[in-house]
Amino acid sequence: MSLQDPIADLLTRIRNAQRAGKHVIQVFASKIKAGIAEVLKSEGYIRDYQLVEENGKKTLVIVLKYHHNKPVIEHIKRISKTSCQYYASKDKLPVVLGGLGISIITTSQGIMTASRAASLGIGGEVICNVH
Repeated sequence: MSLQDPIADLLTRIRNAQRAGKHVIQVFASKIKAGIAEVLKSEGYIRDYQLVEENGKKTLVIVLKYHHNKPVIEHIKRISKTSCQYYASKDKLPVVLGGLGISIITTSQGIMTASRAASLGIGGEVICNVH
């Protein structure tokens, strides 16, 4: 099975798992998915993630986070799509809910939050917004 947009698939699996009350999800691994998971973990949106190799195939295992039986991630939305990429310069990086959420962007220096990219003075492609 080939996926047209593996990042959108990751975000949809996170949304669906949290609606179903699941605590762990597994997706096929890639560097960009691992980078997104690292940002989500460092910002406190997921508990942990781990790269697992089984039969020569790498899998990303993500442990979701709940607070008082409610998902920590209330909203996660794909911004830049395969059909229409959205790039933001260092001056026009998005701010989510007045700073209460994060935007995850990919830059020449890796995957990071928009606020970190702004502090470094770089722009990039906006992957998704999370709050």
